[in-house]
Amino acid sequence: MIRTTLAALAPQFDAFVIDQFGVLLNGIGAYTYAPLSLSRLAQLGKPILLLSNSGKRAVPNEARLTGLGFARDAYLMVMSSGEAAHSALTHRIGASLPRGAKFWLHARDNDTSAVDGLDLTCVARPEQADLLLLAGSQADRISLTDYRAMLVPAAHRQTPLLCTNPDIEMLTTTGTHPGAGAIAQIYAALGGPVEWIGKPHPLIYAEAARRLSGIAADRILCIGDSPAHDIAGGHAAGHKTALVRTGLHAGLSDDALADICAADGMPDFILSAFDLSQEEPWPSPSH
Repeated sequence: MIRTTLAALAPQFDAFVIDQFGVLLNGIGAYTYAPLSLSRLAQLGKPILLLSNSGKRAVPNEARLTGLGFARDAYLMVMSSGEAAHSALTHRIGASLPRGAKFWLHARDNDTSAVDGLDLTCVARPEQADLLLLAGSQADRISLTDYRAMLVPAAHRQTPLLCTNPDIEMLTTTGTHPGAGAIAQIYAALGGPVEWIGKPHPLIYAEAARRLSGIAADRILCIGDSPAHDIAGGHAAGHKTALVRTGLHAGLSDDALADICAADGMPDFILSAFDLSQEEPWPSPSH
């Protein structure tokens, strides 16, 4: 792992894939330096894709970023796991999934964008569904014990679960709580079939690569705060990776973080933050 700065690292790559939470956002809002840093990075004229394990689709993610002060023209799009899942479901309906199939959706903020416009029928309880769509966690108010009890009948029926937010932990205004990935793990332990869409799994990286066509995989830098998701997924896709010391593991010692990286994913580079300080030299924009 090489310790460096974003200003020194950015000119070495042709495109950037950047995580949202823990890099740009802290669970309450934006890191103070992040909107300007993203805009300054965009001045290089190289494509930037925001890659997120959000179960929400691209448009609501982009609207939130705009509301937090990020310039919409600084990046191509938010390729969220919700967006990748919506694309996958669109192609499956009428093929492997019957039209009008019953689904149970679990998300945050009453968000239904994961299924908007799809020929599916919503039901109220997991045991009524042909498909479970886990787009977010409400573990800040629902215990994992209660989730287990809620999902037991569907697991016994072998109802497939599509997890569109594989994060095991999530940052919220009240701290860190179990993410949708932790709930999906419970379902898998109950014997229920789980399909994962999002980092570190391949489908979302394939969708990202389609938006960055013509750029060699090793010329793309993935920046994230999670060794298990951002770093492991980026390496598996053939990209270089940079781990920021903000986000999920901000409070850990270097030794403790090194142990996590050794188990989950070793980055190529370490950054203190996604911060392009005004004091650091910065290359001229591409033309």
